[in-house]
Amino acid sequence: MAKQIVQERMLIGGQWIDRKESIDVYDPGTGELIATVPAASASDVDLAISQARVGARQNASLSVHERMRILHDAASYIDTNAGVFAKTIVLESSKTIREARKEVKRCIETLRLSAEEARRIEGETIPFSQMPGHENRVGYVYRFPVGIVAAITPFNDPLNLVAHKVGPAIASGNAVIVKPASMTPLSALRLAEAFLHAGLPAGVLSVVTGHGSIICDPLIQHNDVRFVSFTGGYETGKEITQKVGVKKTAMELGSNSPTIVLNDANITEAVSATVSGAFGVAGQNCIGVQRIYVEQSVYEKFLNEFILKTKKLKMGAKNDESTDVGPMISEKEAQRVEQWIHEAKNLGATVCCGSKRRKAFLEPTVLTDVPRASEIANQEVFGPVVIIEAVTTLEEAIERSNYTNYGLQAGIFTENIEHAFKAIHELQFGGVMINDSSDVRIDAMPFGGIKGSGIGREGVRYAIEAMTEQKVVAFKLQKRL
Repeated sequence: MAKQIVQERMLIGGQWIDRKESIDVYDPGTGELIATVPAASASDVDLAISQARVGARQNASLSVHERMRILHDAASYIDTNAGVFAKTIVLESSKTIREARKEVKRCIETLRLSAEEARRIEGETIPFSQMPGHENRVGYVYRFPVGIVAAITPFNDPLNLVAHKVGPAIASGNAVIVKPASMTPLSALRLAEAFLHAGLPAGVLSVVTGHGSIICDPLIQHNDVRFVSFTGGYETGKEITQKVGVKKTAMELGSNSPTIVLNDANITEAVSATVSGAFGVAGQNCIGVQRIYVEQSVYEKFLNEFILKTKKLKMGAKNDESTDVGPMISEKEAQRVEQWIHEAKNLGATVCCGSKRRKAFLEPTVLTDVPRASEIANQEVFGPVVIIEAVTTLEEAIERSNYTNYGLQAGIFTENIEHAFKAIHELQFGGVMINDSSDVRIDAMPFGGIKGSGIGREGVRYAIEAMTEQKVVAFKLQKRL
């Protein structure tokens, strides 16, 4: 019997809406069609924005405790239905069942953090009397919501990265329109269900599914949209910044993250952390380890242990509890990474293990002797590939780490505090992890990069700051206090 395909609807202004044109959603592991979602048009974007205008006023008028209650109730709904959410992530994305469960837990944490940070949206007093002639004035700074937030989200964390935009937007009194990745829209729709169940006013949240080439420009360029939050590739982010005009943006644009291993490091811990950091979610992780620079005296030991541990990883079906590495998001993406590996090899790189591809599955791959001229050395590979190279000094490791245009996060393993602080000050990255790989994030921390890795910071508190505007209020008194 043929499996029944789920025909999903998108959410606009509290209403579930279908359209004649649709987008197919496939399981990247099997290639099986699992659902369809509406292919929204520019007029659907206009409808979502008109509803968001009402929703922004509704949310701005809610008391803080009401917003907190909605966020906590949405988190509780997800917690109660965690199995459904995890299964949805597994079906539409590259994540294994163990990775999906972790993402669901993080989503719950993100929404609960959003609720808690809602109570901490505070201003400050301004001593106007610091300037002669203003002795009779008192004032303060008040934070107001920006209004309508456009959130464009990627495929690699289809639930929690949506929550990182939706949670802070709701906490700070805004309306938010989500445009999820076309390959993984289902988790965003399940998240919307959680908010409707929690009693969120109808116009506050819309999830508009569709082709980015059709609906993104009308969304980000609309005058009523005052904040654009995008997570994705550098070229797309650059294009968005050129189109949005004078409005606030937050851009998380990926990386080519390095980790440094010095000769005083705990090699076993360094290998364990970097293998996990390189190959989790089949390498499709913006802070995943892509380059490792190892001090010469421990290079062979590190490399051999890394290869041995990599070969023990099990690649297979996402629902299998023992699977470590699932498929990439599509066969096309796996073919791209395979071509980059071949290019590096043709330029002189050595393939130490991996590199074989079967449809969307690409073996975890370790490369050495990779020339700087290769794509894989310079760009974000976003696949299960890591480069391991020997260096003679920390200075050389820092110089090579800083070489690319990316600067999201980096890691260093060392027992020397002087070396740690040198790395902290000289590595050109938004985050530096000591005795850990670059692949470290908690949902409360400021998250973002420099150079080509983006603009601004996510992390609940920091997103709330970006999604609010400061307003100065001053009172002129008749008498000096």
